[in-house]
Amino acid sequence: MITDHIRCALLPVAVLLAAAFGCTSAPAEPPAPTEVRVLSSNGVKSVIDDLRPEIERAVGHALSIEFSTAASLKTKIEGGEAFDVAILTPALIDNLIAQGKVAADSRTDVARAGVGVGTRQGAPAVDISTPEALKSTLLKARSVTFTAEGQSRTTIDRAFDTLGIADAMRPKIILKGPGESPEAVASGDAEMVITLMSEILPVPGIQLVGPLPAALQGYVSFTAGRSSTARDAGAANALLRYLSDPAVAAAMKAHGLDAAAAGAPSTR
Repeated sequence: MITDHIRCALLPVAVLLAAAFGCTSAPAEPPAPTEVRVLSSNGVKSVIDDLRPEIERAVGHALSIEFSTAASLKTKIEGGEAFDVAILTPALIDNLIAQGKVAADSRTDVARAGVGVGTRQGAPAVDISTPEALKSTLLKARSVTFTAEGQSRTTIDRAFDTLGIADAMRPKIILKGPGESPEAVASGDAEMVITLMSEILPVPGIQLVGPLPAALQGYVSFTAGRSSTARDAGAANALLRYLSDPAVAAAMKAHGLDAAAAGAPSTR
């Protein structure tokens, strides 16, 4: 009987202690949604920025995105940078797959972009419609800028060599960092920019003259992949599905890109 009395006396105390320390049966608050960390080439920046609200709705998570050159982002990944999805060039993604840093079964072709010429908004029209016209225009230009380590650099150097103007162009060239060359034209620091058309179209203050002539054109393709250590593989896969959906082809085109299904494959 004494034991029963003690038990009854202690019950209210136990209830009060449980309430005081939160030991109740109320459901715990759900964890905040995890951001999807994306490392992406500047070549697809404009279309991803434009579609970002739709992408985030489709994926169910906010995006945390770092844009730069594909080469510099690959170096970061190799140095241990955490990410969920990388959008680089096919060769760089394939190399990261070989290193075990990107899941092989997630490799997804996204888009390709051609190289074009841009000038400051309102500048007199120039002719780049044929190789000879482009040669004449470049030789008349006071300065030409492009990204030092950009994926379009190979196409630009090859065009200069093919046209026989590599030496003549050297004093006019202004090399810039990632994403800086179009802004250099907009600010008046350079007369002309040569880079991916997808990097020219979204920049205020400059105008796209047009693509390089077909004989000199080179395309840069963009391929995405999921980190082998992605925090949320399902969310990363949802992003990859969105980027490869044929429904985004029109948006890609508006930003100077060909959706992967619409364009011929690139060897780079």
